[in-house]
Amino acid sequence: MRIEVPEFSTVVVIGTSGSGKSTFCQKHFLPTEVLSSDAYRGYLCDDEDSLEVTSHAFEALHFMLGKRLELGRLTVIDATNVQKEARAPLLKIASKWHSLKVAIVLDVPESVCRERNAQRPNRQFGPHVIRNQRAELRRFFGTFKKEGFHKVYFLKPDQIETAEVVRERIWSRRPEEHGPFDIVGDVHGCLDELKELLEKLGWSATEGALSHADGRKLIFVGDLVDRGPDSVGVLRLVMKTVESGAALCVPGNHDMKLARALRGKDVSRNHGLAETLEQLEAEPPEFKTQVADFLEALVSHEVLDDAKLCVAHAGLREEMQGRGSKAVREFALYGETTGEIDEFGLPVRYEWAQNYRGKTMVVFGHTPIPKAEWVNNTIDIDTGCCFGGSLTALRYPERELVSVEARQTYADPARPIDFSGTEVEGPVSVDDVLELKDVVGRLSIETRLAGRINIREENAIAALEVMSRFAADPRWLIYLPPTMAPCQTSERDGFLEYPSEALDYFVHMGVQKVVCEEKHMGSRAVAVVCDGPEAAARTFGIDTGETGIITTRTGRRFFQEEKTESELLARIRTAAARAGLFEELKTGWLLLDLELMPWSAKAVSLLREQYAPVGSAAQASARIWEQVASRAVALGLEGGAELAVKASERVESADRFRDAYRRYCWSVNGIDDYKLAPFHLLASEGQIHLHQNHEWHMGALGRMCDEDPAILRRTPYRVVDLASEEERTLACDWWEDLVGSGGEGMVVKPLDFISYHEKRVIQPAIKCRGPEYLRIIYGPEYLQPDNLARLRQRGLNRKRALAAREFALGVEAMERFVRKEPLRRVHDCVFGILALESEPVDPRL
Repeated sequence: MRIEVPEFSTVVVIGTSGSGKSTFCQKHFLPTEVLSSDAYRGYLCDDEDSLEVTSHAFEALHFMLGKRLELGRLTVIDATNVQKEARAPLLKIASKWHSLKVAIVLDVPESVCRERNAQRPNRQFGPHVIRNQRAELRRFFGTFKKEGFHKVYFLKPDQIETAEVVRERIWSRRPEEHGPFDIVGDVHGCLDELKELLEKLGWSATEGALSHADGRKLIFVGDLVDRGPDSVGVLRLVMKTVESGAALCVPGNHDMKLARALRGKDVSRNHGLAETLEQLEAEPPEFKTQVADFLEALVSHEVLDDAKLCVAHAGLREEMQGRGSKAVREFALYGETTGEIDEFGLPVRYEWAQNYRGKTMVVFGHTPIPKAEWVNNTIDIDTGCCFGGSLTALRYPERELVSVEARQTYADPARPIDFSGTEVEGPVSVDDVLELKDVVGRLSIETRLAGRINIREENAIAALEVMSRFAADPRWLIYLPPTMAPCQTSERDGFLEYPSEALDYFVHMGVQKVVCEEKHMGSRAVAVVCDGPEAAARTFGIDTGETGIITTRTGRRFFQEEKTESELLARIRTAAARAGLFEELKTGWLLLDLELMPWSAKAVSLLREQYAPVGSAAQASARIWEQVASRAVALGLEGGAELAVKASERVESADRFRDAYRRYCWSVNGIDDYKLAPFHLLASEGQIHLHQNHEWHMGALGRMCDEDPAILRRTPYRVVDLASEEERTLACDWWEDLVGSGGEGMVVKPLDFISYHEKRVIQPAIKCRGPEYLRIIYGPEYLQPDNLARLRQRGLNRKRALAAREFALGVEAMERFVRKEPLRRVHDCVFGILALESEPVDPRL
């Protein structure tokens, strides 16, 4: 006997004690797929035959069944299962997780079961037990159709020996279908608009069959018929394209109603069905039968591209995707309703998409809307073509929407639709921020550049405090800058860091050209700059009149004074507009990575509480040493001269320490006392600019800085050909000039914003700091030979790994925002960066 078991199902093996259930399960299923009541007794009390723990054993078994089904795993129940009361909780759990239910009944004679039990010393019980179990089993023979099993197999002893269990695929699961796809919204008989849309998408017809030069595939979200002028023409085109393998189609409620009508069922002929049936009257009977067969064979929904995409006519909740049940099909066709009727006579629907938190993108139709909008990784692409709106397609994975206007209004909607609105430019569900359950425990975040990045629980807790207590309005937080990797320790006399090591790293990674940028001594900041309140409201959902924000690298507002922030943003916005950036990039907003100076503007507490006390103590101590040495020399003590040299060195080191941090501080009495040095133009409307090299960024931002040099400062840089020894030497000389005149140092980056070595992303930037700046970090006397020798043993691997992971998360956050994913998905990455910042890495690096 061939037993077909769906790849996701609950298999209930039913049989009396001694019928061979465990042997059958061992033969046909993986050990991990089988939940045995005997095994659970053993887990609980080390005795598989202890009937005293039966209730506890089944409680644990039911829990595990629910967990496996929640994860979409086939699960087999190995127990007698002869009583209806024993099967009921199994079927209830299966229904909860929309699992298909299969019963395999081992119909073994009572005498055989008694004989087998007699050979098992631990199964000595009276003959009445088997007799009662057989009686319960016979009742199942007459009632199984009422219990909700999708398939039931009855096996006699000879069939048990020869049975073949075959895994049957769930037809809604097509993980191997990777696209690219063109997903078309509700057509409703609008054949001319469909042809126009397909032509716009690049599809061509050859002998009536559609094909695409780029190997794309069509997916129709259902409701092919009714209301429009040519449902028959739409059916012919779609049926032929599906038959050719160039398209998939899921059914809509109108399609299934038509199928029932064609089968002679009694259905109401409203909402355009009467007109569709009238159009079909002119067709031969064979065509009508083909239409009914085609529609009835459609799968309720499609889960594609390794479960990254789900297409269902009315959408589908996460726990229903890729599963088969009546509830799944009903939801896919009609959505979820409250049972109420609104003033237009239409059912009131639950807004399931508002609460959707799945990773699988859901594309659907069914409910006509003026413009397709992203809501929590879902999108409704029924834009009401038959009602005079438009016919819309979504290009996947590009997330690009393509539409054509309806040629006329073919039907009047029961609920009025305003097609004059404009499409929302950013994430619609701006209130869909992270919830506590999203960030508690160990986290795992998928990124394009670095794959899966894991966040430890203790790091997540630290980030939770920062983000919940101190972060700015989360709707602005679409990016946080990464920490920066230091260069390899130098062995050059008098230097802990030197540019040659940074240049050597990129040579080793196969980079041909790098850009060396002056490293400003300020505070890292991120600025979101909108060209007006309308852009802020449209893109970020900020309707308070704000036009942007300046945040620290930990997501806090840089300025507590709203006036200061708004004035700086206004200056940046005006300079960007004069430089033509908004017009050139066709955007209403810009995302800038910059350094804000003076350092004391944000680090005043660090100066007062750490550097200034250290400097004062060092100077006071050095002066005392100087006095002691002077006295020793005056007295002619042995070693006095050597002591005087050391004292002089101490004084010089202390003075250098004080001068080093003072160089980066100045009084701020007005807006023009601030200096902003932008170096990355990261993103704008619909795009991130990481495909542009650093020369492009410097050029675009340089034009902006020139429009307001009073507060905007160009970042000096030079491009270095690593194959040229002369250019490398000149880069090192430039660095020495920078640090010799009081500069912090420079940052070395591959000319391309993102560079790879053996398919892995390399460090996006390496900082090389000057000896006087490092004096602030490591202490006044860090260049003493003994101190320098110890510092050269510093470990850099953790810091570099941290920089790479934070960079990948920052890029992922921007990409998700620009793709108009829900804000929660963007904040996954922002939260991850904050969490990694709490990693115990030497802060001096």
